[in-house]
Amino acid sequence: MGEGVDEAGWDVEPGDEIEPVVQAVGRLLKVCREAAGVSVPELGEAMGYGEDMIRKIERGARIPRPELLDRADTFLKAQGHLRAFTEDMKKARYPKKVRELAEMEGRAVEMLLYSNHNIHGLLQTEEYARALLRTWRPAYSPDQLERMLAGRMARKSVFDRSPAPEFSFVQEEVTLRRPVGDTMVLRRQLEHMLEVARLPFVELQVMPTARANHPGTGGRIQVLKFADGTGMGRTDGDFSGRPVSNPRQLRVLDLRYGIIRAQALTPEESLVFIEQALGEL
Repeated sequence: MGEGVDEAGWDVEPGDEIEPVVQAVGRLLKVCREAAGVSVPELGEAMGYGEDMIRKIERGARIPRPELLDRADTFLKAQGHLRAFTEDMKKARYPKKVRELAEMEGRAVEMLLYSNHNIHGLLQTEEYARALLRTWRPAYSPDQLERMLAGRMARKSVFDRSPAPEFSFVQEEVTLRRPVGDTMVLRRQLEHMLEVARLPFVELQVMPTARANHPGTGGRIQVLKFADGTGMGRTDGDFSGRPVSNPRQLRVLDLRYGIIRAQALTPEESLVFIEQALGEL
């Protein structure tokens, strides 16, 4: 029962614009429960969660899992009123910054992604991402870690779009060598990267550590381009790390990424490089 309580949902972040929707869902759950003549303890027992957790959901302090709404709808005979909010709660369960990033990635027709510290989130396996998130300080609580992990994995749905966006990844060599998690986690991660790299809309390149004279030393670079000709970019080195959409600023990031891409190994050479790195593990 205790484990179930922890898995009932996620706390609402203060100031998150999704909060009114979560509160409305909580009020609706309470109305449906009372209309069905079901007490809080009875609903908690039926759902497999504690009474306190049900009360937190009803007052809008906790984001319910979509599957909880689905089961509660059936149990309370709510005629689909609770189930209608499952998609909203699927989005609400991810942190605000993850939702915003996922929304932009969902609109992008081209993505230019340079990573110099870790393997890019869109390329990460779940076990690699979990191990990586556990290294962050201050440490995430188990609840926060699961929420961040779920958001990161959900973003990978961009690979399933039709038509898919065009992806260009450039990974620094060190990101392929650092045994995040352990050697087997890294091995499976590199194997996954080889699979992704062979997709027809993906170009994955490796920047060898020996190539020092390139503009990636300032940090990560991300450029997303949209169908209407606009874009969004971000880099660790400039603009205070904030997203930018000004054409002049985007041109700076485009220039840097173009140089990095040109100095990295070709996609074919990069596949061979990753295969060799795998063989050395």
